[in-house]
Amino acid sequence: MQFSVLMPVYHGDKVIHIKEALNSVLSQTLLPSEVVIIVDGPVSNETIDLLHDISINQSVLSVHYLEENKGLGEVLHIGVKICSYDVIARMDADDICRKDRFEKQIHFLKNNPDIDIVGSYIDEFDTDPSVKLNVRKVPVYHNEIVHYSKRRNPLNHMTVMFKKQAVLDSGNYQTFISFEDYYLWVRMIKNGMKIHNIPESLVFARAGQDMYMRRGGFKYLLNDVKLQWYFLVMGHTNFIQYISNILIRLLVRTVPNNIRSVLYSKLLRS
Repeated sequence: MQFSVLMPVYHGDKVIHIKEALNSVLSQTLLPSEVVIIVDGPVSNETIDLLHDISINQSVLSVHYLEENKGLGEVLHIGVKICSYDVIARMDADDICRKDRFEKQIHFLKNNPDIDIVGSYIDEFDTDPSVKLNVRKVPVYHNEIVHYSKRRNPLNHMTVMFKKQAVLDSGNYQTFISFEDYYLWVRMIKNGMKIHNIPESLVFARAGQDMYMRRGGFKYLLNDVKLQWYFLVMGHTNFIQYISNILIRLLVRTVPNNIRSVLYSKLLRS
């Protein structure tokens, strides 16, 4: 089964992290048929040189440059359309794949043709992927995922592999700052798509204080509240669930970062 890997890159991504991410993709036990890189606006010369050097030696690498920064939702919207193959794996430019990630996910999709998205757990780390901070476990089976999605994001975005047409049929990625993926998953659920998570960590994901900082603040809270309102209007949640979700998010998004890091590491992770 041929498949694409879709990875956005923007100015905030460190060159060393991009290199590690791509190395983990290009050294898989099952190699992708293409790796589509969408560069979201201006980046450093070091990043451009790195992508150029790798693309010379790796014919599967296809790099597309956008003149202006468009944001993750629009970048992924464009990227899904560019990808050549019917199955697409998502990857972030600062995370690392386990060597057998793609092999496991493709094997699962071959044996479960009714599944439209397959994700996995993640091991979170700060600077060294061999030093695990937490495991973010997510529900495994579709019915559990649907139930969980009424409260929290049921997929680790950087782990997903999905069928391109299922994403397109559900409206593709759309601009929704900080929640592009969660918004898509719920639309896919409402559209009858089936989801599964492999109960293993197939990706090492960067966490630490910077990640917790990004999960807080008034702007993040406003987008979170807006998303929950959309879910209510879509009929994905009821009014009681909506109010409960808002109250929980009001707490998590507004507490100091050191407290939020504890909430995430002790209460919101397994």
